[in-house]
Amino acid sequence: MLWKNKWAPEAVLALLGGIVMSLFTGSIAVELLHRAGVTGFRSYDGVGSVLVSTLCFQGAVLVLGGIFLEFFCNGLTEALGLHHPNLRQHLRLTCIVLLVTLPVMLGLKFISEMVLQQIGWKIEDQRAVEIFGNVKFVGLKIYLGFFAVIIAPMAEEFIFRGVLFSSIQKLGWPKCAWIVSSLLFALIHNNAPIFLPLFAFALALTWLYQKTGGLLAPMLAHSLFNATNLGLLFLSQP
Repeated sequence: MLWKNKWAPEAVLALLGGIVMSLFTGSIAVELLHRAGVTGFRSYDGVGSVLVSTLCFQGAVLVLGGIFLEFFCNGLTEALGLHHPNLRQHLRLTCIVLLVTLPVMLGLKFISEMVLQQIGWKIEDQRAVEIFGNVKFVGLKIYLGFFAVIIAPMAEEFIFRGVLFSSIQKLGWPKCAWIVSSLLFALIHNNAPIFLPLFAFALALTWLYQKTGGLLAPMLAHSLFNATNLGLLFLSQP
């Protein structure tokens, strides 16, 4: 699904603008409802807070992205690259990329934490990990698991690889496309110790996307990565 010539720049800007507006509106709504003491929003880990916070970005990406694809692609099938003759090879490549990048990411995370500790930086878990650990309602834990393994990979790969990377590349800045899309991917997770690992992972996902010409491979790699982390987090809990 690498950039289609019929993707008008203004259409891409409208898509990105709609996503940013949804994220901004959702964040404001959570804060106001939290301050008002509304049930489900009294804590930032409450059901309402978690649902709005997760859906105002990734949910908006899926909804607006689906509309975008219907107008500018032949739907999800083309975007994923399901009709590619080497689909099985792409799936094998996905597994290889994941096996190679996982130890690299673990090494980068170890180095990052060591350096941050040396400069006096307080090491904290990623916000999503804290929320999952603090949530007591089983139904919400199931939702967060589904969100991490299915919704987030689909939304994030569409916006960072399918739209941002392809758009910047189309403007004639291929190297910038790699750096900017991967940098933004790492930044949105808002956690210093995993910034470098996620940046490296984003570069690997971008390579996978460009190599396969569709979103299925990076989405699957992202999903398996999140599922692995979720499994380890679940096993580590008392």
